[in-house]
Amino acid sequence: MPGAPVHGIVAIMTGRPHEAPGPFRSHQIHDGDPYELRDGHAVHCMTAGERHGRTNLVGGRVLASDPAVAGSVGVDVGFSFNDGKNLRAPDISTGVGDQPGWMRTAPPLAVEYAGPGQDEVELQAKIQELLAAGTRYLWVVRLTGPLRVEVYTPGEPLRVVDGEGILTAPGVLANSVPVRSLVDERAANAVMLRNLLATHGYDGLDAVREEGREAGREEGREEGRQAGERQAQIRSIETILRARGLSMTAAQLARLQACSDAEVLTRWLVRSAGATSVDAALD
Repeated sequence: MPGAPVHGIVAIMTGRPHEAPGPFRSHQIHDGDPYELRDGHAVHCMTAGERHGRTNLVGGRVLASDPAVAGSVGVDVGFSFNDGKNLRAPDISTGVGDQPGWMRTAPPLAVEYAGPGQDEVELQAKIQELLAAGTRYLWVVRLTGPLRVEVYTPGEPLRVVDGEGILTAPGVLANSVPVRSLVDERAANAVMLRNLLATHGYDGLDAVREEGREAGREEGREEGRQAGERQAQIRSIETILRARGLSMTAAQLARLQACSDAEVLTRWLVRSAGATSVDAALD
């Protein structure tokens, strides 16, 4: 019956046709339960393997750093629709807020990672449901065989982008996304650095360096040029760390401001895009 708890389900339907809606609704699924719903039927969502789980985080960081997204990205966030008969949780979703409970608006961009053992029937059902509910772009990152991404958009043919290709999502993302950055941490860090600098008005590292050189030219002395470039790098590091929610202690700030080695500052600038702590960024 519709009021029965989902816990203890014995038979789980996995993407097979149903003659009538199932008995379950999204309010019966609790945060953390390993189930999605397809037309009222429970779908068991298995845990992720090492590569699958790691790439979710890598891709999420790339999308969350995009200037147009402003951090509104979540992993495995449930989206409830069709009067609660459907509950779907893409691996990565944009448009995620901070309210309790399930999302009620379809993620504009959703990403699914498909690894070994992927149930293709259930995946296709999930894709079509999300697109019909309002998702504008759905990327399926294939982790078996050659790296590639299948791009699904409403009313358009399936498009496949290879591992060296570039993805775009006009109206959702401000910047393009290299396919490799969705699975490779180094590539992801480079994209994050570009995105974070763009958020604060820089086109890239060259723009930061040019700002320093310009400051030096204005002072008319080589010493002034070097000092201006150093200060621009220091400001960029502080800005990136602050944008990522990492606060420096007085001692860490003093260490940063005391550094006069341009190569060290450049290294810190790159690390600040992906480091999980200030100490790691200034290592």
